[in-house]
Amino acid sequence: MAGRIEDYALIGDMQTAALVCRDGTADWLCLPRFDSHAVFAGLLGTEEHGFWRIGPAHADEAEPPTADRRRYIGDSLILESEWDTPGRGTVRVTDFMPPRDGAPQLVRIVEGISGRVRMRSALRMRFSYGRVVPWVHQVDGRTVAVAGPDSIWLDTEVETHGENLTTYSDFTVKEGDRVAFTISWQPSHHPQPPVADPMGALEATSDFWREWVDHCTYRGPYREAVVRSLITLKALTYAPTGGIVAAPTTSLPEDIGGVRNWDYRYTWLRDAAITLSSLLRTGYREEARAWREWLLRAVAGDPENLQIMYGIAGERELGEAELDWLPGYENSAPVRVGNGAANQLQLDVYGEVTEALHLAHMTGLSRNDYASLLQLKLIRYLEDHWDQPDEGIWEVRGPRRHFVHSKVMAWVAVDRTIKLIESGDADGPLEKWRGLRDTIHRDVCEKGYDPERNTFTQSYGSKELDAALLLIPQMGFLPPDDKRVIGTIEAIQRELSTEDGFILRYPTEGADEGVDGLPGDEGAFLACSFWMADDLAMIGRVDEARKLFEKLLGLRNDLGLLAEEWDPRLQRQVGNFPQAFSHVPLIDTALRLTASGAYGG
Repeated sequence: MAGRIEDYALIGDMQTAALVCRDGTADWLCLPRFDSHAVFAGLLGTEEHGFWRIGPAHADEAEPPTADRRRYIGDSLILESEWDTPGRGTVRVTDFMPPRDGAPQLVRIVEGISGRVRMRSALRMRFSYGRVVPWVHQVDGRTVAVAGPDSIWLDTEVETHGENLTTYSDFTVKEGDRVAFTISWQPSHHPQPPVADPMGALEATSDFWREWVDHCTYRGPYREAVVRSLITLKALTYAPTGGIVAAPTTSLPEDIGGVRNWDYRYTWLRDAAITLSSLLRTGYREEARAWREWLLRAVAGDPENLQIMYGIAGERELGEAELDWLPGYENSAPVRVGNGAANQLQLDVYGEVTEALHLAHMTGLSRNDYASLLQLKLIRYLEDHWDQPDEGIWEVRGPRRHFVHSKVMAWVAVDRTIKLIESGDADGPLEKWRGLRDTIHRDVCEKGYDPERNTFTQSYGSKELDAALLLIPQMGFLPPDDKRVIGTIEAIQRELSTEDGFILRYPTEGADEGVDGLPGDEGAFLACSFWMADDLAMIGRVDEARKLFEKLLGLRNDLGLLAEEWDPRLQRQVGNFPQAFSHVPLIDTALRLTASGAYGG
């Protein structure tokens, strides 16, 4: 049975990632890319769908012991888990995926710390999200599993044996012993990959992360939380292209037992754009440059048909399907792969992309003429389409509406492009677009504002609120001291806040099918809660902002990781994990609070 979402650790190689539970079980791994089929899909089903457990041998295989301690080694993505076994001793398992130079690998090193501990490795490889049982056999003393186009090679110095379609290794470690296991993926028609060098890979992986973190320029309070979030964002970056996945998982539910289960293994322009912002402001210019190049390739010469998301190499076709052989995480079905929201109209994306390009320009990222040309093309599209209804930032599957946040972000796109022209780095119809900017601003203030309640609303003519309205002062649409901004912040606190003080995206409770066209409820959206902390700091309520920020930090698991949402009823993390859209605003809020003097700086 899969663990709680917060029981998992992330390891990865900047091309794919694995989730490892507290009991030493790798329950999720897609090979060779984030969006490939899973070879361990136990997270969304049962052990029959693939897993790899290494831990102390235990009489009850159904309830293996959980580690007594675990941590990342320093500022890295190398995981250490330790078990104290009564009367036997202590053992450590080190898990990591070396940055790729050839075949993708998952390395697990067992080390005896004290005494003598009997250990067991149980490896059940299943291809195609747990549906296909591979042919497992020996080649030159190595264990290989083959199914269709895929093969996985297991290297270890201890004996293995097959039982119940599972590869086992039973062995004992004493103090000072080290036993390594490595699996390597290879196309099945290729020659076998080189035999793994686990200790050399460990040293190289440690060096990589140490050198990468050394580039971080942030030295303010809560640096540990900021650096861990930056490492997580780096882990979600697909190194060959610069694309950034929203999360390494699919179908971890926003509502346990419900249908709000989506595939997040793609690059959302919105998520990637805000990630770019955080990277730029903490010293990571090379990642920002790589993302900008990915964007230009993905959009190509067709900005009029801008998608809200793409594949990690810029693919456009992300057709959605359901995997009916998987019961889903804690029976949250359906399990989905692909994402049908890819072709939605979300006008806010134009603002997010333009804001990211603007920030890159303002921070001195080397000039790219096509980036400026793309920005101008996006505005020409918005000239004719900004006043259309859309599906909005939350990708509703109900009717299109005139979402206020979408209009605000259309204004942002025009405003930032005007600034580009005013700087002399682009040419365009300046007066015409100044007029467009004024028109959008006036339209939002007249149609998206409820004067009786002194708050902006989710969409034109509605009474509902939306946490995305918290971005109005952050985007510069109105100043923080504007009474309409303060009124909106206070209305969201009253109407979208949980008992714990965290923020919901919009009302869903009790509705069969609300604005998003889906049944069921969801938890507090963590990004929105960070936005609230930002806004509180901007309007001078700095102590309140700091307290909310620290409460949010307290929701992280023991390794500093956040999912998409927090379920206030179950008091647990929900949604895909770990989530870039949670870790980015954590970084942004830390930067804002530091600048505001919330820590006496």
